[in-house]
Amino acid sequence: MALAGRVALLLLLLLLLAAGRGPVGLSLAGLWQLSNGNGSVLLRGAVPGCVHTALLSSGLVQDPYYRFNDLAYRWICLDNWTYSRTFETPFDVSKWQKVNLVFEGVDTVAQILVNDVTVGRTDNMFNRYSFDITNVIKKVNFIEVRFLSAISYAAEKSRYHKAYRVPPECPPPVQKGECHVNFIRKEQCSFSWDWGPSFPTQGIWKDVRIEAYNICHLIYFSYVPSYVKSAQQWSLEIESVFDVVSSKPVAGLMTVNIPKLQTQQIYTVKLHPGEDSIVLLININKSASVETWWPNGHGNQTGYYMTTTFIMEAGYKIERLSKVYFRTVELVEEPIPGSPGLSFYFRINGLPIFFKGSNWIPADSFQDRVTSDILRSLLQSTVDAHMNALRVWGGGVYEQDEFYDICDELGIMIWQDFMFACALYPTDQNYLESVRAEVTHQVKRLKSHPSIILWSGNNENEAAIADNWFSIPYAEKNVFVKDYVMLYVKNIREIVLAEDKSRPFIASSPTNGLETIEEGWLSPNPYDTHYGDVHFYDYTRDCWDWRMYPKARFASEYGFQSWPSFSTLEKVSSADDWSYASNLSLHRQHHASGNDEMLQQAGLHFKLPQSTDPLKKFKDTIYLTQVMQAQCIKTETEFYRRSQSEVIDGQGHTMGALYWQLNDIWQAPSWASLEYGGKWKMLHYFAQHFFSLLLPVAYEDGGVLYIYGVSDLHSDCELTLKVSVHQWSSMEPLCTFATEGVPVRAGSAAPIYKEPVNDLLKRCGNCTRQSCVVTFYLVGKGELYSPRNYHFLSSLKDAVGLEKAQLSATISQENDHYIFVLQTTAVAPFVWLDVGHVKGRFNDNGFLMTQKRKVVVFYPWEPTSVKELEKSLCLTSLSDIY
Repeated sequence: MALAGRVALLLLLLLLLAAGRGPVGLSLAGLWQLSNGNGSVLLRGAVPGCVHTALLSSGLVQDPYYRFNDLAYRWICLDNWTYSRTFETPFDVSKWQKVNLVFEGVDTVAQILVNDVTVGRTDNMFNRYSFDITNVIKKVNFIEVRFLSAISYAAEKSRYHKAYRVPPECPPPVQKGECHVNFIRKEQCSFSWDWGPSFPTQGIWKDVRIEAYNICHLIYFSYVPSYVKSAQQWSLEIESVFDVVSSKPVAGLMTVNIPKLQTQQIYTVKLHPGEDSIVLLININKSASVETWWPNGHGNQTGYYMTTTFIMEAGYKIERLSKVYFRTVELVEEPIPGSPGLSFYFRINGLPIFFKGSNWIPADSFQDRVTSDILRSLLQSTVDAHMNALRVWGGGVYEQDEFYDICDELGIMIWQDFMFACALYPTDQNYLESVRAEVTHQVKRLKSHPSIILWSGNNENEAAIADNWFSIPYAEKNVFVKDYVMLYVKNIREIVLAEDKSRPFIASSPTNGLETIEEGWLSPNPYDTHYGDVHFYDYTRDCWDWRMYPKARFASEYGFQSWPSFSTLEKVSSADDWSYASNLSLHRQHHASGNDEMLQQAGLHFKLPQSTDPLKKFKDTIYLTQVMQAQCIKTETEFYRRSQSEVIDGQGHTMGALYWQLNDIWQAPSWASLEYGGKWKMLHYFAQHFFSLLLPVAYEDGGVLYIYGVSDLHSDCELTLKVSVHQWSSMEPLCTFATEGVPVRAGSAAPIYKEPVNDLLKRCGNCTRQSCVVTFYLVGKGELYSPRNYHFLSSLKDAVGLEKAQLSATISQENDHYIFVLQTTAVAPFVWLDVGHVKGRFNDNGFLMTQKRKVVVFYPWEPTSVKELEKSLCLTSLSDIY
């Protein structure tokens, strides 16, 4: 018999034996008993969950986010809580070689007991724990998870580290946080951040279950694509990690089937006792046409269903259904003509891609409240604003599986930090062993996702040493340099390179990339604009002045604060809190001088609210901070986008703009463009424009007005540039002109218009910088057009002729959305439609209205009505706050 025939016969025989011989399991999710340290508080708590949400569900505490409850409920975090329950084993334990108790996530330090026997301990929120309970489990069982306060544990670990201090000991007082978070492998921002509260939670935050099996059990299953140009062939490297409980090697067959790619392959495999892996390279049928996965705005996110079946001897069958994607990623760091240093950009499927997006933080202090609906809403808002990338920031959590699944589906590229941020960290043996387990687990868990483009070792820790954030004496610096290299290079990087060769790794952000490696992994200046990525913040200089921004290779963090809308704040405040100088307004601001900085920046170009009505003044101030933030980040982002194709004085070739930050963790002033609950700030509406595939961008230099054409399109095009000059005092444009046949190259930015401002004003007549504004847009064949952009010729506080606009709206329903027909009696900058607590978004908002009529569409996220929208609608423009 031929080999193929023997394999097929063996497969048939094994299939006949395979019925009913797979592993069995029992979920322990549900309601558990929960008690505090001295037993004075007893309640039931959901698993997955945490103590805070259990207390809230039981009515024992208010919303932790209400007013000053982050301080009032500190006692919860200082106590030691215990989860417990009984469960009945639904199978005969004696028939299984191994029974494991598996925790996908424990937050954080706990002792695990089953039937009064300690079966394990946990100390890392980001690790997966599997405890052998084969000799402990009975028919009826009692399980306890005894937690130790994360605050107490971190303090104790810090005290034991006597050789030298590991800064920072505590967060700045303005953050109202807890100390020594760098000594515990837990969500770093849970001890407070400059945009978030201190809620060091305790709980079983992910799934927990019993698994029983014989022979072997599949622990991890992952796959990464690769493409060999010379052979013009796609491949998949499939890794399967097993726990083999058989006392001798186990043989079997592995079948991989991808029907739509006409690919089916069968392999003989052998597993050895203990933990063992099978790594196979699956070549995709060359006659099949493989559609690649593309980032949002660049193509489809095509995936293919793959069935993988293991038929092992003794009739043991394991089957996995997966969705696989094909894409390549390269981080390109190479010399640039006319510039010192190296490039820093990403090629996806061979195409250079400009990263447009933001930075992701945890969506809630209590992870069990982050539902799939919340994730989908936030991520859908990301692509609705024409973003193609998010950076999962290193002070939060490795996100849940569904987050990455949705990013795969929507085409959102993920820059994935490891969870280390703004601190130095210990490197004792126990700590490193915990980190190594964490990193190994997370890379195995996540590497199959095409959305993950880059692994990054930490957030700003290279910069912390280079700039000596923690005032370390020079004589002691080398200790921390060695610790840094030990943690991020010799441990984290080593594991990543071993586990995943399909995507790049950088040690930190910001970093100088390859230059940092040349400099021994710690650059004297990680913010060098000639290399790598930069983070940039400056709240005191004029944000409308593009000269203040770094012409960097890649801007991975930058931002300005604003306040969330009144409807968002109202839910967690009382009437006493509704002023900019209230105790709550000061309490919620965790960035030193943040409230003053917002007003100072706004005051450079706008008159500050002067209403004698305290509530109106507060609402007007909120509105103005959002105007300021949106206009600042618009200016900065447009600067980065127009810098992508040019090098000036050795700087430029910018290929990424990720502003800080996308989302909020609670209701407070922050850098976010999406409020807690998902409501769009003005910045997010602006992002919808400044991240468009096609965009005209204007700026002034030496009294000359320049307009650049910026394109993310895949083909060159000839367009018409239309420019209008409007007087603030008139609804009719003073002059309009068109430039036809404007060439705009694919994936580039280049100047398409240049004229001295004085000449432009003379050409239009009866116009000054203070009395006029310039608008412009690009239009091509078919439906090819850009958003309408604008350029202010002076500060709006100096605008001449700007009248108080009378705004009105009529609302009607059309299918599942609502039509708002706006009317204005005068030119109105920053027109803002707010429907209060009604959830949804508009197709445009915060716009400059130069025509008497504009149609805006509202997309509700929950059922509403014309009547409710009419009752809730508030219309504001800039002149309304003066």
